Amino acid sequence: MRAIRAASTALLGAAAIALAAPAALAADGAPATNPRAPGAKAPGDFVVSPSVVAPGGRLTLSAPGCASTATASAGIFDTVTIAPGATASATVDADAKRGAVYTVLFNCTGGVQDTVALTISGTPTATPTISATILTPPRPTPPRGVMGGLGGSMAPTSTEIAAGGALTLAAVGGTAYVVIRRRSRAARRH
Repeated sequence: MRAIRAASTALLGAAAIALAAPAALAADGAPATNPRAPGAKAPGDFVVSPSVVAPGGRLTLSAPGCASTATASAGIFDTVTIAPGATASATVDADAKRGAVYTVLFNCTGGVQDTVALTISGTPTATPTISATILTPPRPTPPRGVMGGLGGSMAPTSTEIAAGGALTLAAVGGTAYVVIRRRSRAARRH
């Protein structure tokens, strides 16, 4: 029974150290897990104006969240470079799908990154006709790439790693406790 108490105490101590390590490293002046550019505002400080635009319309883009040069890109307009403290404009493709919501990705030179939603105004209209309609194949559009998210570019934070390690240690300790307890019960029976 003393061995079980000692093992439990050791396990809790190891978990406490594992959880306190990231806070201790951050307190000693180590870089944060998601550093911002010097002088940058919150990552949410990116503006697409207007937030609802018609196909072929013009947008004004600004990135006050960046202390340095930024880029803004989406599948419906060319990538735009935005100087610090300035605005830039872009023209939405005329064949942008009405009623769709696109993601505008902002990237600062210093590493700050965020997205803003852009809605294309209007709904697709279908007008019934009495006469026959000749269908022509749509004109080919250049490939724009997959808008699949961040994928593997996001690394776990030190807090997430510490929490995972603590859960792993708790699982190993619980398993060891159950095994030792079963063995001690089996030894008492014989």
